[in-house]
Amino acid sequence: MPPLDETAQPPHDTDAEQAVLGACMHGDTVIDEIRQMLDDGDFYRPAHETIWRAILAQRGEDKPTDPIAVSDLLRRQGDINRVGGVAYVHQLYGAPPSVGSAAYYAEIIRSKASLRRLREQGIRTVQRSLEPGADPDEIRSGVETEIRAERERALASGCGRLSRYLIDGWRFVSETGADREPLWGTREKSAWASGESLMIVGAPGVGKTTLAHQVILARLGLEDTVLDMPVAPSKRVLYLAMDRPMQIAKAMARRVSVADAAVLRERLAVWQGPLPATLDKEPDLLADLAAAHQADTIVIDSLKDAVSTLVDDALAVAFHNARMRAIRNGVEIMELHHQRKAQDGTPRDTRPALDRVYGSTWITSGAGSVLFITGEAGDPAVTLHHLKTPTGEIGPLHLIHDHARGTTTLDPALDPITILRAAPGGLSVRDLAAAQTGENNPGRAAVEKARRALDSMVRAGLATKAEGIAGGTGGGQQARYHASARHIAAVS
Repeated sequence: MPPLDETAQPPHDTDAEQAVLGACMHGDTVIDEIRQMLDDGDFYRPAHETIWRAILAQRGEDKPTDPIAVSDLLRRQGDINRVGGVAYVHQLYGAPPSVGSAAYYAEIIRSKASLRRLREQGIRTVQRSLEPGADPDEIRSGVETEIRAERERALASGCGRLSRYLIDGWRFVSETGADREPLWGTREKSAWASGESLMIVGAPGVGKTTLAHQVILARLGLEDTVLDMPVAPSKRVLYLAMDRPMQIAKAMARRVSVADAAVLRERLAVWQGPLPATLDKEPDLLADLAAAHQADTIVIDSLKDAVSTLVDDALAVAFHNARMRAIRNGVEIMELHHQRKAQDGTPRDTRPALDRVYGSTWITSGAGSVLFITGEAGDPAVTLHHLKTPTGEIGPLHLIHDHARGTTTLDPALDPITILRAAPGGLSVRDLAAAQTGENNPGRAAVEKARRALDSMVRAGLATKAEGIAGGTGGGQQARYHASARHIAAVS
């Protein structure tokens, strides 16, 4: 064991201290998290402790904590030159490699501070033992008191890290989001549930981006519904245009005009090209990007450009961690992704399964909703399948793309309400199933889908239901559904 050197520099990590202070200037939530972990004296450099106190003072009064505001407070306190000047405060703002990793850097600071205190206790113990007439019992008692105090302090400062995401069971079931309105769709049939990612999958050219753009523009308030389903508003969207940004720009330009410029400037931010790192390598990057650009929605276009490889289970799990860290911070996520190549001989109208999605199964396992578009590249008519559902299954929906205008609508020939309106005498469940499938004797699955569609229209006030008559010697009569007079009048 090396001899004790009282002149050696005590344990510390200046880089970690700079990273934490810089991260805290990026947002209030970071400060609230870090101040549960660190005491003022945990910073080794006195200048850093002074800046930390200034940040806490600003936060305590609900004032900005950016470099300009913090520098102004330090200037008024007469401390600005002592901490290195305004330039150093701004330098700290750009110091953190990852804002989302602030708690990790704070843990480094906390550990170094604990080592310094233990070192100081050891030096005091040695010095006291060398004093004339030193009492071993008294020294031992003092050491035990100091160690106990240090253990309690360490536990208290670590509680923030161990409990900052902890809530009681009732709050978990009543407030976490089980009762939230969906972002796209209805409570009975949600295409995109709040707090769960949406993945849109398909081959190149089938309209994934076209559909995604309509949902995003609706999130920005430029449209009300997409595929006749309501879309909830967003504050600000960050679009990660990693896969052919110019093509993405051309596609979006079809749906907007000069009249939309103000909304797009204020509420849509677009990242062009590759990210600084893949999400499997930096799981906090997604959350950091959302925080840096004040976005509550992120679109990943496309998934293959965000992860090193999609077939490795470990990297897929790492990506899911990145996804969930962002969602935990209140960010909603939409992902555009590709399918595996269909096997030769597979009928075009075959319903796809989740194993048709390219990559590790953990990619889809962590998604909340998976929509799969089937068709040929450039086809105006495609089919949307709902492979993973937060609530009830949507579709399959037969869609019509207007490539010139960038719009997607339901095929009116197969739209249940359109079919019902065209039937003056109403429809039975089997009638609707036959009309949608083109089969005289539709299968059980098609009949059940038709039943759910008709009952949903009744609940929405779009249709009425006349109950059937049970069978007997004269035979029974199926329940019949009719388009409601109010809906017919509104359409007419």
